[in-house]
Amino acid sequence: MSASDRFALLSTSEPPTGQRVLFDRAVVLGGSIAGLMSARVLSDHATEVLVVERDDLHELDVTDEKIAADPTGAVAPRPGVPQGSQVHALLPAGLMQLERFFPGFIDEALAAGAVNPPPETNRFYMDGKLREDPPTGPAAQALISSRPFLEALIRHRVLALPNVRVIQGRGDGLILRDDAVAGVRLADGTEEEAGFVVDATGRSSRLGDWLDGHGFAKPPMQRMGIKLNYATALFRRPADAKVWTCISIANPGPGKVARIGGFTPIEGDRWTVLVSGYDGDRPGRDAGEFRQRCSDDFPPEFGEVASTAVQVGDVITYHQADSRRRDFHKLTRFPARLVAAGDAVASFNPVYGQGMTSAALHASALSAYLRGEPDLSKPALSYFADVKVVVDAAWQVSTMADLALPHVDGPYPKGYKAIQFFSGLIFKASMRDQSVNERLGSVTTMQEHPSALTKPRFLLRALAIGARG
Repeated sequence: MSASDRFALLSTSEPPTGQRVLFDRAVVLGGSIAGLMSARVLSDHATEVLVVERDDLHELDVTDEKIAADPTGAVAPRPGVPQGSQVHALLPAGLMQLERFFPGFIDEALAAGAVNPPPETNRFYMDGKLREDPPTGPAAQALISSRPFLEALIRHRVLALPNVRVIQGRGDGLILRDDAVAGVRLADGTEEEAGFVVDATGRSSRLGDWLDGHGFAKPPMQRMGIKLNYATALFRRPADAKVWTCISIANPGPGKVARIGGFTPIEGDRWTVLVSGYDGDRPGRDAGEFRQRCSDDFPPEFGEVASTAVQVGDVITYHQADSRRRDFHKLTRFPARLVAAGDAVASFNPVYGQGMTSAALHASALSAYLRGEPDLSKPALSYFADVKVVVDAAWQVSTMADLALPHVDGPYPKGYKAIQFFSGLIFKASMRDQSVNERLGSVTTMQEHPSALTKPRFLLRALAIGARG
């Protein structure tokens, strides 16, 4: 099966069918979005699902009614998610998976305070020029909120499942028997038996070290240094605001500095405003500096929000040194009944908004694997093959853009110069042709695999249009 066919199956909106119980107990390490989505899938296949999370998820759980009554106070960033206060985007492909595994999720989220901005309130700037037709892909309902708000809605639904329970703790190792996982060891010295384990502990996952301790090879890791610097602040959004969402992308070039900024409407009639820089360009925590950056470095809409709207809270900064991926699919020996998901597999430059959507698609891959009559005495190779397709798609889109940054020095993919040339022509064509623009948007929003841009008929059209100068 081709990568594009695999991707199409994973990104389906069709409700999963054919679930059956495969094991008594499954354990998920990590209660972030990847872990919560994994727990939701496993609830269809295990008598009991145990989620182990360092933060107290019971203390954080809130009802829809409480969120709707006080959307700004009911949820807050978890200590275990240091970037939780920053701008987050749920791409259409991720929203589709949430609706697939939690029917009615979109309507319930909107009722609780999430925002679906009217199309006429959106702005998209590329290199300082307003685009009337940003590459958004096929029409899809948007769902915009803060990361803590969205995670709280998912967490509430998962904790409501009758066969899911959570404990506060931290994974500290694996228990293996006959090259198959039999449980996990926790940091407090206790052990939890398991017939299946998901590592969803994020970028700092120690799964490789645990495997090494049992005589298995660590998954190869690829890193791309991006040196991304973020600063985010919240502002009150007035009822008469004409622009709700604005994204600005400035590409590197002679005399130009690469910067990405954006403001989006979130629950509680607020804007979350982000400014970013790379390498030595580091936005700070000073509110005056933040407002000055909005006015000097970004389109006028940013300066207007920063200078006229009321700021709520402090400016919060975040730094991410690299994008990284762990290539589990390259391992020839791996324990049975063990998988990894979310950032524990791959994390990307967050400005492209791929993280939460990739985690949702990893859950779809887990569902496909468990519904496919797997041989649980053997490694989950088909799962990791599916996850590779998702990781490749996100990695290709984000790293191709990052490789254009002057301080990024690889690693470069095979045929990088040719890919760069054709990508440039496709982007030029998207500025002039609606069908090319929609196809490009469907790829950048992870609704289609990047190979959709290489189909001969599309490529010839895009190249002809893009080559006109």
